[in-house]
Amino acid sequence: MLIPVSAPSPATLSRSKRFAVETDASGDSSSAAGQSRRGASKSLRILASMAVRTAPRQRRRVERSALSAFVPVVAMLPFTLLALFLFWLPLRLISGMAFTWVLLAFAMTGPLLFVRRFQVLVLTPVLGARRPSVAEEAAIAPLWNEIVRTNGLPDDHYVVRILPSEELNAFACGGHLVVVTSFAVEELTTAELQGVLAHELSHHLGLHTVAITIGHWLSMPVVLLARIGVFFEHVAIAARESFGRDSLFIDALTNAAAVVIRGLSWIFTAGIRAAAALSNLVGHQSEFDADQRAVRMGFGRQLSSALRRVLAAGHGQRPVGWRERVAASHPPARTRVARIEALLRHPAR
Repeated sequence: MLIPVSAPSPATLSRSKRFAVETDASGDSSSAAGQSRRGASKSLRILASMAVRTAPRQRRRVERSALSAFVPVVAMLPFTLLALFLFWLPLRLISGMAFTWVLLAFAMTGPLLFVRRFQVLVLTPVLGARRPSVAEEAAIAPLWNEIVRTNGLPDDHYVVRILPSEELNAFACGGHLVVVTSFAVEELTTAELQGVLAHELSHHLGLHTVAITIGHWLSMPVVLLARIGVFFEHVAIAARESFGRDSLFIDALTNAAAVVIRGLSWIFTAGIRAAAALSNLVGHQSEFDADQRAVRMGFGRQLSSALRRVLAAGHGQRPVGWRERVAASHPPARTRVARIEALLRHPAR
C-alpha cells in the first residue's frame, strides 16, 4: 500500500501498501545484483515482449479487498469528528463559526490527495521521496514502460519515486504514486524489480489504495490533536515541578490537568491503533489480490523471486501469537510464494 500501508500518523502514509520488509545493505550483493541485471536484460526484454502479446490487459476494477479496506476508515471516522469538534470549540469562542464550516473545509481537502499533480508536488516530499537519479531512471524506466504497456495504460498516468532507505521495500499510495526504496533498486535483479513494480501497480488497478489514503486523511486531525495533548501534558508536568512544590493548589491543579490531557490523548491514540489493527487484518487479502494480478500480467515468476529473496534474508516469516498477527500488515512471504507458484501452475484459478 505514497500510505500503506500500518500505518497511521501523517507519517503513516508510508504504511500505504508495502511490498516487503527491511533487510541489511551489502556492497557485495549490490555488485552482484548489478551484474545480474545487466546479464538478464536481453532475456528480460524477450520475456516482457511475450508478456505484452499474451498477458490479458488489466484495467482498474473495484475488488472485494478494496471494499473491505473501508472497515478501518469507518472505525476512524468518529474519532475524526470528535477531533474536529475539539478544534472547533476555540474557533466558536473567537469568531462564532458554525461547526458545519469546519466540516466542509476539512472535506474539501480530501480530494486533493487523489490529484496527480498534488501527489507529485506535495505528497512526494512529505513522504521523503524524490525523483529517480539518472542511473535509477535508466534501471526503472524500461521495466516500468513494459509493465504499463502490457496493461494498455498511458505512460504518464502513474509516477515512480525513490525513497532513500536501507530497506528492501516498495509501496503504492494515493491514486498515482509508486514508491520504491533506493536499496531495492540497487539490490534486486532486473526481473525481481519488475515483479515488485508490477505488484505495486496492481494495488492501484485494484483500487486498494483509495481506502488507505482516505484513512490517512481522516487520521490527520486525530494525530495532530494527540500530539497537542502530549505537548500540554508535558507543560502541565513542567509547571508542577517548577511551581507545585510551593503551592498545594498548583500541584493539585497541574496533576489534574495532566491526568485529563493524558486521558484525552489516550482516547485518540487508541483510535489510531484500533484503525491500524483493523487495516492489518483486512489488508492481507489485498496483497494476495495484487499478487494474483501481477501473475496475470505475466510477472508472477519475477515477483516470486523477489519474495524468495526476502525469505532468504530471514524476513517475512509467519507471525507467532495474536499480537504479532494483529501487527502484521502483510501475509507471510512463504504463503505468498506458495500461492503465486500455484497460480503459475494453474493459471485458470
